[in-house]
Amino acid sequence: MNHSGSSNSSGKTFLFTSESVGEGHSDKMCDQISDAVLDAHLAQDPDSKVACECVAKTGMILLCGEISSKADVDIPTVVRNTVKSIGYDDSSKGFDYKTCNVLLALEPQCPEITDCVFEGRSEEDIGAGDQGLMFGYATDETEECIPLTILLSHKLNAKMKELYCNGVCPWIRPDSKTQVTVEYRDNMGAMEPVRVHTVVISVQHSIDVSLQEIRCALMEKVIRPVIPAKYLDDRTIYHLLPSGKFLLGGPQGDAGLTGRKIIVDTYGGWGGHGGGAFSGKDCSKVDRSGAYAARWVAKSLVKAKLCRRVLVQISYAISVSHPLSISVFHYGTSAKDEDELLQIVQNNFDLRPGAILRELDLKKPIYQKTACYGHFGREEFPWEKPKPLKF
Repeated sequence: MNHSGSSNSSGKTFLFTSESVGEGHSDKMCDQISDAVLDAHLAQDPDSKVACECVAKTGMILLCGEISSKADVDIPTVVRNTVKSIGYDDSSKGFDYKTCNVLLALEPQCPEITDCVFEGRSEEDIGAGDQGLMFGYATDETEECIPLTILLSHKLNAKMKELYCNGVCPWIRPDSKTQVTVEYRDNMGAMEPVRVHTVVISVQHSIDVSLQEIRCALMEKVIRPVIPAKYLDDRTIYHLLPSGKFLLGGPQGDAGLTGRKIIVDTYGGWGGHGGGAFSGKDCSKVDRSGAYAARWVAKSLVKAKLCRRVLVQISYAISVSHPLSISVFHYGTSAKDEDELLQIVQNNFDLRPGAILRELDLKKPIYQKTACYGHFGREEFPWEKPKPLKF
């Protein structure tokens, strides 16, 4: 972390930065395509086993991975419709859903995994689909219980998409990146935002708009409506389209790959990350369901006011249903010690993969919606609804 003193602060302050990317960013495009393919299979067969990776480069989408499903899905059409919804509908934007090449290299799920995870087991007691460790994080610094840095970064990208779709800024193209630095005060382990220190926005644009017009629109139509005025002051630094121009975006500008934005998808660098990506995986894969469950636990603890900030770790082994470990770290923000919080978690949550699938209803086709603007902090997802805790 970078540290900086603050004359109006009673406690230690420091700077922390998170970034986000828009729907047309090449990696995020791949995440959305992978999750659209997953949703299309779950819509017909909720028991589909999907691990679908996507690669994108100029004029090309390659899908590779494993799918075992009773569903009959027209995958190229799913891909093209997703690219269209992102906004790449003309070659002048660097990519066109109508003419791009869609390549498929998909095989059934490895039978060795199927045998050891599902064979002869009740739905509730299925094994984990792989080994791995997952983290869930929650903080009371925002109503959504996610860090302000990543929340604002997501909202800036979402605002640019809205301004393109409603015709207010027709020069906006699908690719964008944002980054927000916040000055925080550490209050006995709890994080309290003091002010926004720096905002960075880069957005792909059409050729017929001036740099001055872009920067003015980003300030007046994006930043001011999104970032609460209480966090902005005359010392806030703005880097708006710092490269001067951004014409070549999406897969034409940079190759895309599913699962390369795992920090954007989670907590913006706060808390921890086990390394597993989410998109394109059905929730029998604990990379996804375990991380969602850990977030559910963490948010439930914070909303119950048992702590102000918490990190939860869960780990699994392939074919073993019960977690190998559950750990709770409250950063000194709880009146209870961590052993007590752990006991509350164990008394209130069944963290076997099958139980998580059942309790959070994770076989529904909801995943394309998760693939942009973060998987956490949005009330429409079941893992964001805190569980009432008995303690």
